[in-house]
Amino acid sequence: MTRLFSLFALLAAFALTGCNTVHGLGKDIEKAGETISGASK
Repeated sequence: MTRLFSLFALLAAFALTGCNTVHGLGKDIEKAGETISGASK
């Protein structure tokens, strides 16, 4: 039971870290797109 809980906690930590990283990457891509769009005008 303890091993199952530990595994679940580890998977949850990886999932939350992954979501945060993907969210940050999306913001960076959006900022780069705005910069390129502004430069083309």
